[in-house]
Amino acid sequence: MKPSSISSCKNGPPRDLKSQAAEDYTSEEYHMIMSTNLESCYHFSQLAYPLLKSSGNGNIVFISSVAGLVSLHQLSIYSATKGAINQLSKNLACEWAKDNIRVNCVAPWVVRTSPVQDLLSDEEFVKKVESRTPMRQLGEPEEVSSLVAFLCLPVASCITGEVIAVDGGMSVYGFEQ
Repeated sequence: MKPSSISSCKNGPPRDLKSQAAEDYTSEEYHMIMSTNLESCYHFSQLAYPLLKSSGNGNIVFISSVAGLVSLHQLSIYSATKGAINQLSKNLACEWAKDNIRVNCVAPWVVRTSPVQDLLSDEEFVKKVESRTPMRQLGEPEEVSSLVAFLCLPVASCITGEVIAVDGGMSVYGFEQ
C-alpha cells in the first residue's frame, strides 16, 4: 500500500514558547523558531512529495495557529512562522494539485494540551482567552484531530489550499458591544 497522507506536520506551540518583544529576539532565537516551525515543515513536505505523488491521491495537513491569522501580543516571530505555514499550504495546494496532492492547514487557538498546561493553570490567562473567544471555551484535542482526519478522507477531495481555524470564533471576533 502506498502512503497517501501526511496527516500532520506537527509544528504547534513549543514548550518554551515565550512572549517577547520583537526587538528583543536574538539571531539565534529567531533562527531556532524559523527552523522549528517553518523550515521543518517545508523540507518534510519536499521529502514526502515523491511518495505522495506516486500514491495518486496525496494529502498534507499542516498544523499552524491562529497566531498566523491575527496579532497576538509579543509573539511576532512565532506568528510570522505560522503565517508563512498558512501561505505555504496555499501555494503547495496550487503547485501540487496537478499531482492530485491536496494541502490544507488547521489553525487552532488555545487547545487543552500538555504544552500549554502551565498557562491553563493561570485562571487570569484562561479568563482572558475565553473573553476573546465568542464560544467562551478552550479547544479540545479531539476537535483538532477530527478536522485533520476529515481533511484526509476522500469525502474532502475538493478541499485544498484552506486554512481552517479551530478557535471558537476568536479569529473573526471584533469589538464586544
